[in-house]
Amino acid sequence: MGPILHGLIKLQSVENRLRAAKAKLSRSRRSVIIQENQVRSLQNALEAKKEELQLTKVQSGRLELELKTRDEEVSKLRAALNTAKSNKEYAAVLTQLNTTRADNSKLETQILELMKAVEADEAECKNIQRQIEEQKQVLEQTRKTADASAIEHEAEIAKIQAEWNEAAKAIPPEPLKVFKRVAETYDGEAVAQVEEQEGRHAAYSCGGCFMGVTAESVNLLMTKDDLIRCPNCTRILVLSSTQMHV
Repeated sequence: MGPILHGLIKLQSVENRLRAAKAKLSRSRRSVIIQENQVRSLQNALEAKKEELQLTKVQSGRLELELKTRDEEVSKLRAALNTAKSNKEYAAVLTQLNTTRADNSKLETQILELMKAVEADEAECKNIQRQIEEQKQVLEQTRKTADASAIEHEAEIAKIQAEWNEAAKAIPPEPLKVFKRVAETYDGEAVAQVEEQEGRHAAYSCGGCFMGVTAESVNLLMTKDDLIRCPNCTRILVLSSTQMHV
């Protein structure tokens, strides 16, 4: 291997560090997004519970209005009992009165259950609101921590990027273009070492995808400074320090 492949090995090392630094920055920012999503989820839950509460109140109000109307009907029926002119008329009015009272009793039970539901929903709204306030405090602290970390990570990225740019100067345009393209495909892992298969003489594989590499390719790497690509994953193949001194 010559200066181009050695330069690519060095560039790969810097690329790994650069990607790791960028990943730390991304995780720092992601922690804020996670907290923001939790706040948003609680706010959505609160709005849904408020809508449910409003519907329950509307239903309760409708039943209370109906009960008031029925209570007025009970008063009229009681008055009608006093003015009944015959036993038959009295019995008919009494039957209607008892039926109305029974219906009213059912309405009162329904209203009572709705009132309990309103109290429960109101308590739940307060509970969710409390969770929102607590989560907002967590979010604020997370944001402050992330902002502080971001400054450190961005400084680290800038420093490593300068190293990357310097290392890239030693690589001719075409090999560098290949490196960048393969790096984007494999999350930065553009270079793979050739590995000797254990227990087999002159049998090699790609350290990236573990598929076979021909002995001819290995010989070319030992004698040339050309880019040899893995026929399976297309990573740029290089020799290990041990293989280079064989």
